[in-house]
Amino acid sequence: MAPFDPVEALGKPLGYLVFVLFGMGFGATLEIAGFGLAHKLVGQFYFKDQTVFKTMFTSVLVAMVLIFFTTGMGWLDYDRIFVPPTYFWPGVLGGLLLGFGIIIGGYCPGTSMVSSASGHLDGIFFVAGVMAGGLLFGSVVDGFWEFYNSSFMGRFTLPEWLGLPTGVVVFGAVVMGVLLIWGSDAIEKAWKRREGTLTQDEVKKDRKILGVVSVVLILGAFAVMVIGQPTLADAWNQNAEKQALLAEGKAFVPAEEMTQAIYDPLINPILLDVRSERDYNLYHLEGARRVDLEQIPGMIEELLNEPDGTVVFVMSNDETAAVEAWKMLVAKNTVNAYVLKGGVNGWIEEFGADKFVPIEDHPDDALAWIIPEARGDKWSSAIPEQPHEKKPYEIIKLQKKAPTGAGGCG
Repeated sequence: MAPFDPVEALGKPLGYLVFVLFGMGFGATLEIAGFGLAHKLVGQFYFKDQTVFKTMFTSVLVAMVLIFFTTGMGWLDYDRIFVPPTYFWPGVLGGLLLGFGIIIGGYCPGTSMVSSASGHLDGIFFVAGVMAGGLLFGSVVDGFWEFYNSSFMGRFTLPEWLGLPTGVVVFGAVVMGVLLIWGSDAIEKAWKRREGTLTQDEVKKDRKILGVVSVVLILGAFAVMVIGQPTLADAWNQNAEKQALLAEGKAFVPAEEMTQAIYDPLINPILLDVRSERDYNLYHLEGARRVDLEQIPGMIEELLNEPDGTVVFVMSNDETAAVEAWKMLVAKNTVNAYVLKGGVNGWIEEFGADKFVPIEDHPDDALAWIIPEARGDKWSSAIPEQPHEKKPYEIIKLQKKAPTGAGGCG
C-alpha cells in the first residue's frame, strides 16, 4: 500500500535520484507555466493574470481528490502522509507576511528558485533575500519562541474542524473551488477584453478546458463522497505487517522489559489501562491512565503528536481488550505501541502474588485476584522497581515517526 519510500525500495543512490528527478520536473513545470516571471505572479493581485491562482488551486483540488479517492479504495494509507501541524496564530501571521513578501518581491521561495535558475536577476536577489531572512529569523526566534509555538492544534484538518465526513468536505471544497476558478477566470478575461488582448477563439478554448477539468473534478469528488474513507477495522484488515506482529507475538512486551523502558531516559512511556473503572480503582500500575476502549480512536491524534521516543503500553486484565486497543492504535500508524504481556493479572502474579488470593475460575479478561481494598497504585507491587541491570530490548523496537516536512507555495 502506498505511500512508498523510494530509498527503502531502490536503495540510496536510485532513491535520491528519484527525488532529484521529481524536483527537476516540478521546477520545469513552474518554468513552463511562466511562474519564473515576477510580473505573472504579481498579476494575480491586480486581477490581470490569474494563471497562478487557477494553476495552484486546480493542483490542490486534484491532489485532494486523488488522495482521498485512493485512500477510500485502500490503495493509499493517508495516515502515513505528512500533514504540517497547525499553529493557528503563528500561521496566520506567517501567511500575511509571506503574502506581503510575494507582493513586494514578486516571488515566493519556490518560484524565486525557478527564476534564479533561469538567470533572472530579480529572482537571484529574491533568493539571496530569502537566505538572509532565514538567518535573521534563526537569530531572533528565541525572543518570541513562546508565540512561535503557540495555539498548537496538531494535525488539524477541515473534516475535524467542521465535524463532517471527509467525503462531504471534499465534495464541498471542490464545488467551491471550481466556482472560484471560474470566477477568477471571468475577472481575468474582463481585464484582457478591456485591453484588447483576448480573442473569442481563446475564450472558447479556455472555457472548454475549464469545463472538462471542472466536470472531472466534481465527478471525482462525488466518487470520494460515495466511497467514503476506511474505518479503523478496514485499516487494520489492510495492515498485513501489524497482523504478522500480532500473530508472531511481537506485540506483547514482558513486564520486566516494560519496566526497563519506563525508567529509560530515552523513552517517553505512556501507559493506557483499558479496564473498567472498578478494576482500575482496585489496582493499577503507577502512571497508568484509564481509558475506555471506545475512547481509543479519539486519542490517536493526541498520540500521533507525541515526540519521537514515545512508547505506548496498553494493558487490560488479561490481553483481550488490550489487543483490541492496540489494533486501533497501529491501524492508524501509532508507532511504538505494545501490549503488556499477561496483562495486569500477569503483572500481579509476577510482582504481587503474595498480597492477594487468586480466583481459580474467572471470566476471560476479568480480574483474576481478590483485591481487598481499592488502593489503586498505592499497592507496593503497582510501583515498578527499576531493574538492577539494563538488558537489550527483545520486543521493543523504537521506530521514528514519518519524516516531517514544511508546507509552502511552489
